[in-house]
Amino acid sequence: MTEWDIKKLWILRTLAERGTVTATAEALHMTPSAVSQQLTNLARGLGVVLLEAQGRRVRLTDAAHLVLRHAEVVFAQLERADAELAGYLAGDAGEVRVGAFSTAVPALVVPAVAALRRTHPGVEVRVRETEAAEAYELLSAGGVDLALSLAAHAPTARDPRFTRVTLLEDPLDVALPPDHPLADAADLRLADLSGDPWIYGGSGPWSQIAVGACEAAGFVPEQAHSASGWTAILAMVEAGMGVALVPRMVSSRASGVAVRVLSRDRPTRHVIAAVRRGAESAPRVAHVLTALRAVADGSAPDPRSSKAGGLQHPAPPAIEARGPGRSPGSGREP
Repeated sequence: MTEWDIKKLWILRTLAERGTVTATAEALHMTPSAVSQQLTNLARGLGVVLLEAQGRRVRLTDAAHLVLRHAEVVFAQLERADAELAGYLAGDAGEVRVGAFSTAVPALVVPAVAALRRTHPGVEVRVRETEAAEAYELLSAGGVDLALSLAAHAPTARDPRFTRVTLLEDPLDVALPPDHPLADAADLRLADLSGDPWIYGGSGPWSQIAVGACEAAGFVPEQAHSASGWTAILAMVEAGMGVALVPRMVSSRASGVAVRVLSRDRPTRHVIAAVRRGAESAPRVAHVLTALRAVADGSAPDPRSSKAGGLQHPAPPAIEARGPGRSPGSGREP
């Protein structure tokens, strides 16, 4: 029988993710020569060619991709074994490291942690605010146990490394200056704001979301100002400098602006959680996922509010939020 070396397979998988021997070495805290030597030994042990030179880089052969397809099954099974062993040794207790984008921390993670302290005090959650790309690199490398991101920024559902769980559909609302002529309109559509100056990021995913939503409504928005943080965006809206699309996770905590729920043409985004495939069977990870789902569907109380479900938006179509605070999330988009 062929000898399969888990460590060497992990190096091959990391090379497939990172693309170069140098980046693989940095990720695994090895030297490039050690990476090359391990992969040479793996190829010799399996009896196939795994890498081909392509200029100054290397590419994985068809045989390497075949090996990795089977290796992913092995990695997932080892994750399940690790989860079961951890459950056997520690029961429900243990640490879960969560990587989450900025707006998800106050809207999802903090209420979930508060709920876990009551229901499963043995579960210790450590939070790391991170962008989606970094979160999945950390998740794959074992730096975090659970990643929260927008579905648009996540690896595909076919990626064998991860198990994805859809948490919620996050609608996009419109933030208007308090004295905007349409702040009290009975029926607001995105197209009604085609003549207004808009505020959104200069580049990146959120810029694409904002422009795409407006184009779908029949117009190209005039970008009056560019900002990458919600505190800055909402401050400019409050000052009458423009209007902005704001995700519900932010708008439900906004103050000083009129937040309007679009009656039609309402764009949405989806928030997902991901774990390494097989790790979802670990009791402590399962408890965190359950707590996040409860917050997302509104069945877990927000510790900062007397209302249940911190993500629910008030029912009336026009809401003017006023107050001295303005901290729905000062992090960058999304």
